[in-house]
Amino acid sequence: MKSYNNLVEATNDLMKRGYTENLSLEGDTVDDKVKNIQMTAADFEIDEFYRFEGASNPDDMSIIYAVTSHKYNLKGVLINAFGTYANNSSSAIHAKLHHQQVSDKLHNEDGPSS
Repeated sequence: MKSYNNLVEATNDLMKRGYTENLSLEGDTVDDKVKNIQMTAADFEIDEFYRFEGASNPDDMSIIYAVTSHKYNLKGVLINAFGTYANNSSSAIHAKLHHQQVSDKLHNEDGPSS
């Protein structure tokens, strides 16, 4: 995965690489409001994600996800807060987003022992 200095840099690069739809997290769905599409957790894959923490403000924390949906033939960007402003819903969408973050960060030595 690439490394970015800030959210704007990541967003611009992902858009240049084809992640052109602006997606939003709406309860139990990830939505493309322009195309009137509501995706459940089974409708998309997370290709990449990048986490940013505000240098001057610890409340300024966000994660950008590069999302692909083969079902709806789209690639887009989903930006979500974490920390103080995070939506701590227990929906399948949030479980998928959290699982992707955790599983990508695990190394063999971090996993469960045999």
